[in-house]
Amino acid sequence: MLNSPRRLAFFLPNTFTALNMACGFFSIILGWKGEFYSASMLLVLGAIFDSVDGRVARMTHTQSAFGEQFDSISDVVTFGVAPAFLVYNKFFFDLGRIGLITSFIFLLCGALRLARFNANIDKVSSDFFQGLPIPSGALAMVGLVLFSIKYPILNDFSPFLILYVLFFAFLMISNIPFNSFKKSEWVRLHKKRVLAIIFLLMILTSVEEEIMIGFIINVYVFASLLYFMKNKGKLDDMFQWKNEDDEEYGEN
Repeated sequence: MLNSPRRLAFFLPNTFTALNMACGFFSIILGWKGEFYSASMLLVLGAIFDSVDGRVARMTHTQSAFGEQFDSISDVVTFGVAPAFLVYNKFFFDLGRIGLITSFIFLLCGALRLARFNANIDKVSSDFFQGLPIPSGALAMVGLVLFSIKYPILNDFSPFLILYVLFFAFLMISNIPFNSFKKSEWVRLHKKRVLAIIFLLMILTSVEEEIMIGFIINVYVFASLLYFMKNKGKLDDMFQWKNEDDEEYGEN
């Protein structure tokens, strides 16, 4: 009985991770049935659960190797398999092999992104992500699907849709730094302004989610790309580390 609160503390973050996986699973089922709006919003809910589980683990001091692995497996389902399945059923079902390959490339790049994150978790600065995080890639797919629901004419532009999916897939395995804002000096100095922007975006998203979800992700992505190009010389070596084997043998 004395250990019950501690056991509950370990159980809590894994519950949110399981809910994240459940959102991905039910999104796949709804996407298969053609209920694309509901399938998309379940992935948004999964992203919320994904953002909560890590924070809960840190707050309760219950981080564990098991939790990290469970979280990664859940992310593959919710932000890899589910969005790949969603865009395939919505846009690529009638395109044959091209549609299958495009959807699979998104899933593959998402899985590679997670594997690289786990391998380099002790090396990458918390200020930046190495490549686009897989939840952001998934939400970019969600934004595309929702936008096409509001404006069905988008369904007729298959080449653009393929390039869009591949663009975000390759961003996930790129070495482009994406700001995490965890230690942002600007955010620290303008907390009230940032809070006002967040509330405004939340209100706009609740009114026009079909437009705003994709808009927010794309603004973040292209702003990050502009920042990278502007500071390319300073950021080129951010994700280059010396291998342990090289250090052992004195290689450069």
